[in-house]
Amino acid sequence: MKYQWIRQHREAFSVTVMCDVLKVSDSGYYDWLKRKPSPRVQRTQKIHEDVRKTFEQSGGIYGSRKIAEAIEQQDQLRSICRNTVSKAMREMSLRSCVAKTFKPTTTQADPSKTPAPNVLNQDFQTDDPDQKWVTDITYLPTDTGWVYLAVVLDLFSRKIVGWSISQSLATDLVADALRQAIESRQPGPGLIHHSDRGSQYTSDRYQSILRGLKVTVSMSRKGCCYDNAVCERFFWSLKNEWANHRSYANLEETRQSMFQYIELFYNRYRLHQALGYVSPDAFETDHAPVMKVA
Repeated sequence: MKYQWIRQHREAFSVTVMCDVLKVSDSGYYDWLKRKPSPRVQRTQKIHEDVRKTFEQSGGIYGSRKIAEAIEQQDQLRSICRNTVSKAMREMSLRSCVAKTFKPTTTQADPSKTPAPNVLNQDFQTDDPDQKWVTDITYLPTDTGWVYLAVVLDLFSRKIVGWSISQSLATDLVADALRQAIESRQPGPGLIHHSDRGSQYTSDRYQSILRGLKVTVSMSRKGCCYDNAVCERFFWSLKNEWANHRSYANLEETRQSMFQYIELFYNRYRLHQALGYVSPDAFETDHAPVMKVA
C-alpha cells in the first residue's frame, strides 16, 4: 500500500522524501515497480480501466448498472456485476452527473379547441415501429432567452424520429418536428399520434397534417402529464444528462448541442433499460422486420 501511494504521488513529491517519511527504502520501491502485478491486481486494474473508459464515453452519464451492461456488451464472454462496478467507481471517485428527481413539465391548452380522446391510455408498448408516436415540447435557457425543443418519439424503440428547436412556441415548432418524422419514417396506416392538449397540437394547421395522413389522434387527459410519461422521461434525461451541465449563448449553440445529444448519443448509443439495455438504433436493427420473398 505504501509503494502504491508513492507511485500515485510521485509527480507531486520527491520519491526519496516519500520513502523517508513512510520509512521504506528507495531500492525496495524501485524493485517493487519492476515486479509484475499479481493476477488479482491485474484484474482490479482492468476493471478500473474499463469502468473509467465506459464512464467517460457516456459523458459522465452512466451509473453502475449501465456501465456493467455496457462492459458486458463490449465483451460477450465477460461478466461483471453492478456491485463490482460500483466499488470501482467509488475507488476512482466517479459519480454519475444525473440527478434522481423526475419532475414533469406542463403546457398551455387552447380553451376554444376540443381535445381528442386519450386513445393511447398509457399503453406505451408496441410490437412494431411507427405504430405509436408521442410528442411534446420543453424549454431550454440561453444567454439570449428561452428556446423551445419539440420532439417526436417512437414508442417501439424510444427513438427520437423527429425534432425541432426554435425561439418561438408557434405551431411551426411542432409541425417541423412532425414533418421530419414523417419524411424519415414514412409511416403506414394505423399510426397513433399522442400529445398533450397544448395549443400547438390542437391548432387547425397541425390537425390538418394528421388528418391528411389518416393518423389516429390521441391526447392526454387534462392535468395528467403521466399520460405522456415516456416523452416527459426523455426530456428529464436530456436535461439531467446533458443540458443542465452546459450553458448556451444562443439558439444556434443550443441546436448544435441538441444534435450531439439526440443524433450522436441518444439514438445511437444510449442504453435503455426498457429495451434490454441497448440503444434505440440497435433495438431497431435487432428487431428489423423480416422481408418476405415472393
